[in-house]
Amino acid sequence: MILAMISENIRRIKEKIANTAKMVNRSPDDIKLVAVSKRVPADKIIEAYAAGQIIFGENYIQEVQGKREQTPPSAIFHFIGHLQSNKAKIAAATCNMIETVDRLKLGIALNNHLQTLNKTMDVLVQVNIGNDINKAGVKSSETEELLIQLNNLSMIRICGLMTMPPLVENPEMSRPYFRGLRLLSEELMEKGLFPATAKPELSMGMSSDFHIAIEEGATIVRVGTAIFGQRLPTNG
Repeated sequence: MILAMISENIRRIKEKIANTAKMVNRSPDDIKLVAVSKRVPADKIIEAYAAGQIIFGENYIQEVQGKREQTPPSAIFHFIGHLQSNKAKIAAATCNMIETVDRLKLGIALNNHLQTLNKTMDVLVQVNIGNDINKAGVKSSETEELLIQLNNLSMIRICGLMTMPPLVENPEMSRPYFRGLRLLSEELMEKGLFPATAKPELSMGMSSDFHIAIEEGATIVRVGTAIFGQRLPTNG
């Protein structure tokens, strides 16, 4: 029963992604769905994987470590939470992409651990596009300098930008932030600051507003509750 529910949720979301993409003359194949699986047990991730979902997003690095051992080896894990530099070693070993690099110190820590592992990793730079004091991310005005610095690190590939706009009641109010990230990425692309990719990834949009993000150029959308339902409560 749970498998059928998760499978149907994934089917509906992918259908909405495809329909939205076609409305703005984009290919649905250009948009990746990240199933946000924070506080979701491994058995539900396995069910989503069986339904064709490959990429999962986690906010807590210890969870990635545990779930990596319990899920299929070909499952892809994106880290989408705030990553402390002292947890970079675990992230380097267990994640396929870090979407939330927002400072040079973290980039250096990741790069050092990746060198030890002889492994390269794709990363996104998290931009605080709305200057929201409750959100992590580099300021828009400081993104160019951070990209210049990160591009000097040999084991990480800067593949694009990620953002979480301020919380709003009406999803349409997120549109200017999504548009702002796309325009910023285009400006930085013209300056040659994404040498690892022909077109930068834009990770933006969640359950309530991913359709708007797609209209504004998102290539990665992050959807959790709409796939898995309510999550387990945190301890304490």
